[in-house]
Amino acid sequence: MKLKEIKRDKNGLISGGSVDYIFNEDGFIDWRKMIKVEHLVPNLQKTSERDVTKLKDTELIILIAGIKELAQVRGYTDVRYDVTSPSKDYVIASCSIKFTPNYETEGREVTFSAIGDAGPHNTHGFGQAFLGPMAENRAFVRCVRNFLKINIVANDELEKMTFVKPFSPQAASSPVEEIDTQPSPVALLKRVMSEKKVTWAKVKKRLEDEEYEKADSISCVEQIPKAKIFELIERLKKIKT
Repeated sequence: MKLKEIKRDKNGLISGGSVDYIFNEDGFIDWRKMIKVEHLVPNLQKTSERDVTKLKDTELIILIAGIKELAQVRGYTDVRYDVTSPSKDYVIASCSIKFTPNYETEGREVTFSAIGDAGPHNTHGFGQAFLGPMAENRAFVRCVRNFLKINIVANDELEKMTFVKPFSPQAASSPVEEIDTQPSPVALLKRVMSEKKVTWAKVKKRLEDEEYEKADSISCVEQIPKAKIFELIERLKKIKT
């Protein structure tokens, strides 16, 4: 596969025709219309309509993949997080993004910031075990969508995240079907183990060395109690690779 070099013109826009920019009447980029339909899902708490092209912005949810794509198209050089934890079950994250110059900012580099928080009061289920990442994601999506003037709530900002099948014209007439694509604790532990190159044998040995009371009866990841899985995930994430 041949790598494609991304180049921008004098207006700060990606050149070469790979991006179809949509402009409003004032000549500025309509970033809302730049969101692809596959990155939008219906807000099931507000509508039963399946076709996202028929919904108002207040009835839609944007997925984080759509936010990341918009940020890449817009262009940025730096993303910084400032994360604090006032208490053991509450995390606040500030995200600052340095956006590259374009004609919308009169050729100037602009830094924009936003805040996201996470705690038992505004998260649900599995998200309560990962308050730090939840707060970071919320700060990031708010920073991007507020800077680009997008008034669609992001999935990560919701207390209970929504998981529905992606929209397709063929399924538009079908009933809305909610699906659970949220990773299980076991799946997340396996993913982190893979990322950190930690084998099951090493995890098993560590449990035995620490004299974990159930170590002798555990023969696979699936048999580890959920509370212990959450602890292992947090510990593995701190390993530098």
